[in-house]
Amino acid sequence: MGKLTLDRILQSQGFGSRKWCRELIEDGEVAVNGEAVTDYRKTPDTNGLKLTVFGEEWAYRERVYVALNKPANYECSRKPSHHPGVLTLLPEQFAWRDVQPVGRLDHDTTGLLLLSDDGAFIHAQSSPRRHVPKRYLATTHAPVTDELVAQLLAGVQLHDEPAPLHALSCLRRDERQVEIVLEQGKYHQVKRMLAAAGNHCDALRRVAIGGLELAALGLEEGEWCYLEQEHLALLGNA
Repeated sequence: MGKLTLDRILQSQGFGSRKWCRELIEDGEVAVNGEAVTDYRKTPDTNGLKLTVFGEEWAYRERVYVALNKPANYECSRKPSHHPGVLTLLPEQFAWRDVQPVGRLDHDTTGLLLLSDDGAFIHAQSSPRRHVPKRYLATTHAPVTDELVAQLLAGVQLHDEPAPLHALSCLRRDERQVEIVLEQGKYHQVKRMLAAAGNHCDALRRVAIGGLELAALGLEEGEWCYLEQEHLALLGNA
């Protein structure tokens, strides 16, 4: 495949239609590695490419991998129905390049959410065959007892599941806080398991996926960051 022209590069990065990108370049709104360019037919090397659009610098990325510290009351959908979508927390270029959530968190669940425009990555991360452990911190309505922890480890029966579901690990973190690690990723699984064990989930936060820890990313609620190769390696996608 030949080198991409500058207008196609901008389009691939989510800056709009090819026509719009041509206009941006011809209007002098684009710089390549710090130098203004007005010819959209230029074919810069994308390796290490730095674009400046409207004075803001963007590094060229063939694919985007993002971690978001999702706040409550945001939906993991491109077409949200009752709450804002998580894409409103990200640069609008991401929506243009079809960045999507990897799996879903309920609107009231917070914490680590992955997003990408790489279909193979999304499929691999979402596949139940990969058994990627996900760690959650649940705040419970009633105190966490030894019996509750034992039930979650042994397995609880949900009405629409053929066999009991169990936590890979379960640790009491506070009087009303329990850390649960799951690998199945069933619908509302943590909440339903706690209910089946006789408690109730008042708040839920995902704190890790595989070896990727939300705390290590240093993100406040609503903040995001790019995932680099060392982060993807923790997910098994180096």
